[in-house]
Amino acid sequence: MRLARHGRPGQETPVIGDNSGNWWDLSPLTAGIDGAFLADGLAGAVRSATAGELPRVEVADRFGPPLSGIGKIICIGLNYRDHAAETGAAIPEEPIVFLKTPDTVVGPADTVLIPRKSVKTDWEVELAVVIGAQARYLDSPDDAPGVIAGYAISNDVSEREFQIERGGQWDKGKNCETFNPLGPWILTADEIADPQQLGLRLWVNGEQRQDGTSADMIFGVNHLVWYLSQFMVLRPGDVINTGTPAGVAMGMKDQPYLRAGDVVELEIDGLGRQRQTFEQA
Repeated sequence: MRLARHGRPGQETPVIGDNSGNWWDLSPLTAGIDGAFLADGLAGAVRSATAGELPRVEVADRFGPPLSGIGKIICIGLNYRDHAAETGAAIPEEPIVFLKTPDTVVGPADTVLIPRKSVKTDWEVELAVVIGAQARYLDSPDDAPGVIAGYAISNDVSEREFQIERGGQWDKGKNCETFNPLGPWILTADEIADPQQLGLRLWVNGEQRQDGTSADMIFGVNHLVWYLSQFMVLRPGDVINTGTPAGVAMGMKDQPYLRAGDVVELEIDGLGRQRQTFEQA
């Protein structure tokens, strides 16, 4: 099933839908799609929608971020072999981990702001993993599927000068406002047969820049969830951005970084599509 929030910013309604485009209102069951809902209410909501117990709704307007009350966003750097190669980086021996703040998250078609004085704003299509149960010191990667609620599209927008040239701290180039469009929906984990067999694609002004597959991940989804649980407690409502394939501006010879007016579109198999217009902050 698909979990989403639609409506004007700050007035989104939680909805649940199927792959045929049918949507049902989740408001009778929950005020939002948050960690508590994912942990305790998701199974019941799926049953209610399947049984026709929820009101049908038309979803024709804006999708907001599909997850409300995000706990933390954990990001993995250089997690695709081809992306590491295009940036001239060595293959990491362990996952490279950094954080994004939840207030960077916007809807999948919301405007993204290019920071003031930015000259190297970049794009990154990524598979986002949404946690649905606590993960603390998991015994092995085989335990990871039991704590994953679903998957979504994330655009890990990055300012490369801030990230690399302004003190060497990635957080400065990753946490600018609007730098994490998410959605349009969370696809529940049971709908994804293998998260390591998904195509990821991105276009800038209609020209395709990224065309990768999650099979190229250095550290797969289950390994990442297990690994992160050794260092921090993963809680329902946390999000993991799992890295991006080759094709970012930083890795291209002419480095065509984003400018005001540029339009970025991205998609992942089964997870829908995003479209953002970039504007100057």
